[in-house]
Amino acid sequence: MDTKAFDVIVIGGGAAGFFAAINLKTKAPKLKVAILERGSQVLTKVKISGGGRCNVTHGEFIPSELSKNYPRGEKELLGPFHTFMTGDTLAWFEDRGVRIKMEEDGRMFPTSNTSQTIIDCFLNEISTLEIPLLKEHPVKEIHKLENSWSITTTKETFLAQKIVIATGSNPKIWNILSALKHTIVAPVASLFTFNIKDQRILELPGVSAQVSIKVMGQKGKVVLQSEGPLLITHWGMSGPAILKLSAWGARILETLDYTFTIVVNWLMYKNHQEVLEDLLQLKLKNPKQTIAKYPQFDVPKRLWQSIVKTSGIATTEIWADISKNKLQNLSQQLTQSYFEVSGKSTFKEEFVTAGGVALEEVNFKTFESKIHPNLYFAGEVINVDAITGGFNFQNAWTSAYIVSKAISQELKQ
Repeated sequence: MDTKAFDVIVIGGGAAGFFAAINLKTKAPKLKVAILERGSQVLTKVKISGGGRCNVTHGEFIPSELSKNYPRGEKELLGPFHTFMTGDTLAWFEDRGVRIKMEEDGRMFPTSNTSQTIIDCFLNEISTLEIPLLKEHPVKEIHKLENSWSITTTKETFLAQKIVIATGSNPKIWNILSALKHTIVAPVASLFTFNIKDQRILELPGVSAQVSIKVMGQKGKVVLQSEGPLLITHWGMSGPAILKLSAWGARILETLDYTFTIVVNWLMYKNHQEVLEDLLQLKLKNPKQTIAKYPQFDVPKRLWQSIVKTSGIATTEIWADISKNKLQNLSQQLTQSYFEVSGKSTFKEEFVTAGGVALEEVNFKTFESKIHPNLYFAGEVINVDAITGGFNFQNAWTSAYIVSKAISQELKQ
């Protein structure tokens, strides 16, 4: 086996790996930097994220607000975000001819509406900067030598003064880091949708509503809650409200074996009593109106009809004929719909795990290991994860940038 020597080897050809290598070589052009990638493709997550458009970041420009979107890493990322965050990301891409736009919900995408723009930008940069990209080089071993590191792949052995690990949620690399005495927090799924088989929503895929949701634990105790858009799917429920629960509750929901009860309030903030009073007013105001035909409270029509049916109200029934008991049922279904969740589904494009290198073993001023000098981390390899909306990429850009800054300053001396 040959041995090739570099100043810095970046392991992982994803968003964080590319960003670290490009910024490092830009700041210190004389350094020998290479990227090792286990597969034949690079930037695969970038390609499929955001439905193939690449949700580059999120339109939140205050560090303390941005950090609130990280169930694991909120406290640790606050300092790093003061160094490099959303505005810096936008400027970085703009400088390289990539324009970014913000959508209504805060998510940010290239104006081209294709992730290929981001991929091309990165590939052009490594080509211009002459950074070798070594594909199909899965790392088998990493050994600490006296003043350097040796990295053995299935093809050859490399030497490097410094290593940047940007492998995301890769169990093989976690095992190697564990052998190097790093604590690895066991991975659990973090962004997933809820599997629910229920007659009430069976015919409603594609319907979305603004809701508040509670996850019930033992003895009727609320263990998690969230609010926002909910999307009914063929297999159950998704959308930001569900994905937020799955991220913040990653550990809790795993202990429940992904089998639990949720309570959905389709009217978000209104309670049972308030809605009952509103329904009594509707009964007085529109006595001859067919209830199922005219949705109330801005509830989507198909959802309204399903809720009306569940409440025991016939499709032809008018407000004048409805009993107080049925109004009670309707109010209950609108504000406290109980659903049984049995399992989860993860989508490939947004697959994120909670878990990774324990945060207390990382110096967040440089993203260097506290256990081994000259070993750095970027992206999701550490126990940081975010809710959906571009936040996981922002963590990749921020950590990779700070790593590149720290290493370039040290090796330039």
